[in-house]
Amino acid sequence: MAAEEDSLEEIVAARKERLRALKAAQQLLNTPDEDPAQLESNTNDDQEKSNETPDGDETTNMKFRNYVPHDKKLQEGKLDPPKPSKFEDPVAAVPPPSEKKEDPFVNIAPKKPNWELRRDVQKKLDKLERRTQKAMCKLMEQEKQRQLDEDSINGAGD
Repeated sequence: MAAEEDSLEEIVAARKERLRALKAAQQLLNTPDEDPAQLESNTNDDQEKSNETPDGDETTNMKFRNYVPHDKKLQEGKLDPPKPSKFEDPVAAVPPPSEKKEDPFVNIAPKKPNWELRRDVQKKLDKLERRTQKAMCKLMEQEKQRQLDEDSINGAGD
């Protein structure tokens, strides 16, 4: 039984040492401006002071980010709100190119509004054009024939 208690005490001591090392590493990450050797000695002193009060009671150092405590003693642990860095939009920072590249589709002349109608009716127009040509030829032949008949009548009557 005594051996188990000794091993438990060793486990507890090792855990406390690991926790101290983690806390020191966390503080080292939070304050990189100080000298690492000086920081380590400060953290060991701070741990001894903060963990035990003159009465022998252990207290925790609390940090308040979003909560404003009513107690005056606790208000010392209130942290200032973080200030976000200024946002610079990389797209807005780049000015547009000075050369204007025209869209090739802008300068294309639009089709006439009746192009669909012409396309659909084109076959019928071609047929009508051929009939018109035939009819004009036929009328010209008839006119020529009439003039020949008149000339023959006028010529015979002389």
